[in-house]
Amino acid sequence: MTARQVIAAIQAATGAAPPANTVDTIKAGNPDTVVTGVVVTFMDTYAVLEKTVALGANLVITHEPTFYNHPDDLAALPGDAVTAQKLEYIRAHGLVVWRFHDTWHLMQPDGILAGDVRALGWEKYQDAGNAHLFHLPETTVGALAKEVEQKLGSHALQVVGDRAMNVRTVGLLPGASGLQKQTRLLGQDGVDVLVAGESAQWEGVAWALDAAAEGRAKALILIGHEASEEAGMEYCAEWLRPILPSVKITWVPAGEPWAR
Repeated sequence: MTARQVIAAIQAATGAAPPANTVDTIKAGNPDTVVTGVVVTFMDTYAVLEKTVALGANLVITHEPTFYNHPDDLAALPGDAVTAQKLEYIRAHGLVVWRFHDTWHLMQPDGILAGDVRALGWEKYQDAGNAHLFHLPETTVGALAKEVEQKLGSHALQVVGDRAMNVRTVGLLPGASGLQKQTRLLGQDGVDVLVAGESAQWEGVAWALDAAAEGRAKALILIGHEASEEAGMEYCAEWLRPILPSVKITWVPAGEPWAR
């Protein structure tokens, strides 16, 4: 199969229509390249590209951008040496890079969310009317943070609010969902805490800080963008195998970016 054929099969299997101006496009490489193997990852860092070559694969399916901005606009960093070397590495090794972001999120259920729910073991707690809400056995913000940290492999988790506060209803928004989605979910009556990937400190973080200072029983747990979506891409690799039975598919974790 060519990269073009593999991509078409994946898009058809989602049952979702890409939105206008979708970012789910080939970022580098020739779509008519015959695929020797597929690597699925959260983000195709240079290290992930090197692992792809070592595996003998040549199609990289990445959830996040290759070139440091959401639309992968190469003009954003004109003359940048890091970008140039990455492009040359892709060209020299005959790789094809395709982004699988919009339609993976638009699939029912959302592929990233489904992977997180499975990794957390929260399937039986999921709200019937809102897939982003979970009614857990009573715990504390601190204990919940530790559970999420361990199960999703976060090493840079941050908490806004009282770690000793009791919680039952939890919102889950992987990735960088933005101020409106985060405050709309956490602001609901009865929602105690929001677990999210990341939030700007002057946006959702500041809102949660003020909510707690106003005496509202609200807390925010940020686990990092990568840690909040990696499980969703591991699930993606498993989801793809029966769709592409003749193609070797390997999940390669991007890993957290923070030095330890």
